[in-house]
Amino acid sequence: MQSDPTRVPSRAGAPAVLLGWAVHLFTASGTVFALLAVLAILEDDLRLALLWLLAALAVDGVDGTLARWAKVKERVPRIDGATLDLVVDYLNYVFVPTLFIWRAGLVPADWALWLAAAILLSSLYVFARADMKSEDSYFRGFPALWNVVALYLYATQLGPQAGAGIVLLLVLLSFAPVHFVHPFRVRDYGVWLPVLAIVWAASSTPLLWPDWSPEIRSALLWTSAVSGLTLIAMGLLRTLRGPRPIRTVSPAEAAAEGSVRG
Repeated sequence: MQSDPTRVPSRAGAPAVLLGWAVHLFTASGTVFALLAVLAILEDDLRLALLWLLAALAVDGVDGTLARWAKVKERVPRIDGATLDLVVDYLNYVFVPTLFIWRAGLVPADWALWLAAAILLSSLYVFARADMKSEDSYFRGFPALWNVVALYLYATQLGPQAGAGIVLLLVLLSFAPVHFVHPFRVRDYGVWLPVLAIVWAASSTPLLWPDWSPEIRSALLWTSAVSGLTLIAMGLLRTLRGPRPIRTVSPAEAAAEGSVRG
């Protein structure tokens, strides 16, 4: 008798299975944030729309860690968490930000449809490619972070022409042989990448509040820009130096390391 591959392993009790489903539900909540962001865009409440997108970004930043901790692959094997994550990310990183950029007038109206199509199609390539990430967890090409692009275009108000140029450049970088860091997966810089990501989030989110003094707003914008550009520079450094040789670990070394950590 063949075993059912979708059957939950018997060693996973009901509380563990429920925990796994709860983590998947947490990931799926990003679709609700996407809907709320769309509703805010349609009501021309652009700051609220960006706040919903940032909430979705926060969920995406921690759901992978929660999934590994809860061992969802073992406890809810019938649900492919990676596919679920990609669907939610395409909504919140690509589709909704594209609508935002168009509706907010951040690119010229005459070019908006073509630029939106370029964003959507290039991002499909990014999400579908099998080698989206390198062996050391860097993204290959611009990783379709259009929610971040929408935030900066809105906060800086560079104008539609500049917005169009930035969009075209990033669309091209989606296909370029350059690297971008994943701040919570890349291990080259220890804790510095997560720290920079937290600094970026802490300085970028307040930009959505309109009542700051010019001095405070300028400080927030500079802190956000410097931390973000530093993350970009670390990815470009990886492109220039190439991959580091992967150190092979003998079975004896692996056993010794496991005994120390255990």
